[in-house]
Amino acid sequence: MSQTANSLPHTPLLSAIDSPADLRKLSVSELPGLCDEIRRFLIHSLADNPGHFASSMGAVELTVALHYVFDTPYDRIVWDVGHQAYGHKLLTGRRDLFCGNRKLGGLSGFPNPDESPYDTFAAGHASNSISAALGMAVASQLKGESPRRNVVAVIGDASISGGLAFEGINNAANTPNNLLIVLNDNDMSIDDNVGALNSYMAHLTTSRVYNDIRYKAFKMLKKMHLVSERRRGALLRFNNSLKSLLSKQQNIFEGLNIRYFGPFDGHDVATIVRVLNDIRDMQGPRILHLRTVKGKGYAPAEKDPASWHAPGRFEPETGRRLGAESAEGAPMKYQDVFGHTLVELARKKPEVVAITAAMLSGTSVSLMKDAIPDRTFDVGICEGHAVTFAGGLAKDGMRPFVAIYSSFLQRAYDHIIHDVALHRLPVTFCIDRAGIVGEDGATHHGAFDMAYLRTVPGMVIASGRDEHALRNLMYTSLEEGKGPFAIRYPRGMGRNPHWRNTMQVLPVGRGEKLADGSDAVVLSIGPAASDVAGAIERARANGVTVAHYDMIYLKPADEAILEEAVDKGCPLITVEDGIVSGGLGGVVAEWLADRGIQRTLVRLGIHDEFVPQGTPAQLKKMCGYDEDAIYEAIMNIKTSPRQ
Repeated sequence: MSQTANSLPHTPLLSAIDSPADLRKLSVSELPGLCDEIRRFLIHSLADNPGHFASSMGAVELTVALHYVFDTPYDRIVWDVGHQAYGHKLLTGRRDLFCGNRKLGGLSGFPNPDESPYDTFAAGHASNSISAALGMAVASQLKGESPRRNVVAVIGDASISGGLAFEGINNAANTPNNLLIVLNDNDMSIDDNVGALNSYMAHLTTSRVYNDIRYKAFKMLKKMHLVSERRRGALLRFNNSLKSLLSKQQNIFEGLNIRYFGPFDGHDVATIVRVLNDIRDMQGPRILHLRTVKGKGYAPAEKDPASWHAPGRFEPETGRRLGAESAEGAPMKYQDVFGHTLVELARKKPEVVAITAAMLSGTSVSLMKDAIPDRTFDVGICEGHAVTFAGGLAKDGMRPFVAIYSSFLQRAYDHIIHDVALHRLPVTFCIDRAGIVGEDGATHHGAFDMAYLRTVPGMVIASGRDEHALRNLMYTSLEEGKGPFAIRYPRGMGRNPHWRNTMQVLPVGRGEKLADGSDAVVLSIGPAASDVAGAIERARANGVTVAHYDMIYLKPADEAILEEAVDKGCPLITVEDGIVSGGLGGVVAEWLADRGIQRTLVRLGIHDEFVPQGTPAQLKKMCGYDEDAIYEAIMNIKTSPRQ
């Protein structure tokens, strides 16, 4: 079924809003009706064109109130992650384009400054909103902009547990600024939130009586010209003491000299508008705490928000998810092969532990959590900590498997170098979503992991061509790994329904010849081998024979294979699902250059660009390394002079 304008519900208020200026023409009493219309629009649109559902449903009132009170885009709203920003897109001139959300040539699934002036900062990874928004707030003050430019950071209760968020808060407390931080607290990330901070946030309370007293006192003191920056510290300390007395608990934010307001009902749009108007023009940093429900307004999502974070296609009327179950006998997702294999290894080896960063279900570490909970650790959105924590475990005899998406592991690069590799610790990095991931776009593609890890001394980097190879590599890292060992694998389904093999060691640094030929040599790594095999068969049908080697290991690379390939005297092609600069293409180019060998080399993969959203097939074709592109490269170089 395809999305059409006729399939969308009647939304007279929303249909009249082409910018936030139109929104501000509504009365406050009309805003709840607009929120209902936004939810109906999202339900019917996302039912057919999937995206991040539950987060945006839970942030509708907050989104409406922010654009109603603040003069966007002059005033800045900085979204953290961006999962909750669909309503924001609808209100900022992209309603009629939303049917192209997350599609090639359409809207990005996340805020994107190249797409709209209302998208102030790129958002795809967590915890960066406070730092970015603080920079904007300070820049506005330094430039002396008039009227005052308000800057708002919108961050979730999961993202605020990230280290970068705390660094931003600490800097905000000690730098002159007027930043407003809105904490969207739904007690959920993708999986349940974890950690002491989340428990604190879940129980933080401020009485309505106290807030009423504070608002009235502030207005009175301001009118009497008794409120000033010089007196602000003393007033805040008195404020903290008064709040602790009334609520019988201390407030972590006001302990940092940041004004705290809340918590308020994040689905009472009139109250949010009132509070935002009250605190909008205050001097100094402040935090507004809103309690929301992830998936609000759609019963199936409210009941199971984790599954409805990004549910795929579904029936709006019933909530039945379409295609959620794999057909019997179909291949399994790579992440599930990893998860089941991890459990197998952990049952055989008591020193095996699993670590993930707020992605239990996303990485299928949840299978380990169910089977062996005391050796499974979800550390929250704290990738750097996850890696250093793994280093500490490995230092004292454990064998950690750290499962993190390729794009998110970038955040932990320093920790990989200093806290694992420098100590030569046996930590296995299980790099999920390696390569092109599809509709999540540039912030989520796993393009760089081979390149950024290859420079790390002692790091082993491998990628199997299928599910059996993935299992073998996990087993190898446990049996043969003496230091850091990285295994990358893609998003989505494998190819083999019979994925459970008897695991065996794959000798480190040794690849495998898959086909022989004399007209060209293709060197591949990872699941790209299947596209290479298809292209080679097509070439063979046209009288062109091609040798194919699966390198398996990027580092250390199999030099015996490289020597054999060069000895054939024919052109070389490398194929990888990642950036060629520093990846397999870089390995082969450097190896040839170091030996002064002249040879035609064609490198297929991602080149010097950020890849947008689209289906994996569309994007691989666009980047020039799908089966058709490999076949074309083979046929083009067949006529090249031998060197």
